[in-house]
Amino acid sequence: MRHFLLVTLLMAIVMAAEASKKKERGNKEAKAGAECAEWKYGRCVPTSGDCGAGMREATCNEQTKKHKCKVPCNWKKEFGADCKYKFGRWQECDTSTGTKSRSGTLKKALFNADCQATIKVSKPCSPKTKTKPAKKGRGGKEN
Repeated sequence: MRHFLLVTLLMAIVMAAEASKKKERGNKEAKAGAECAEWKYGRCVPTSGDCGAGMREATCNEQTKKHKCKVPCNWKKEFGADCKYKFGRWQECDTSTGTKSRSGTLKKALFNADCQATIKVSKPCSPKTKTKPAKKGRGGKEN
């Protein structure tokens, strides 16, 4: 019985030592990637089309990594999906151009993106909508 306990105890010690070595190796590998203080990220390039899932390349010194990313399908191509802006209200419609515009100031640049501090966007003015008369009762019939 004593031999059995001694063998079990030795097995436990050996297994703990191996686990400790694996953990130490894992930490060294993680630290090797962490040596780079300033990663440079490229733009997110969709796998197909101009939006959806894609890949982004990151480089630091001589290391290169690829990261999964996603380009929203409603992104504004003029300033990119990695530049986030806070916009003001839309201005009145310019009748000579048929457009209205608004300005935005940079709120956040994701992945160290090169973003403009302020931007101006415009869109066509919406056509005047006619007001519909209120419906009378259910189903449109009067009693």
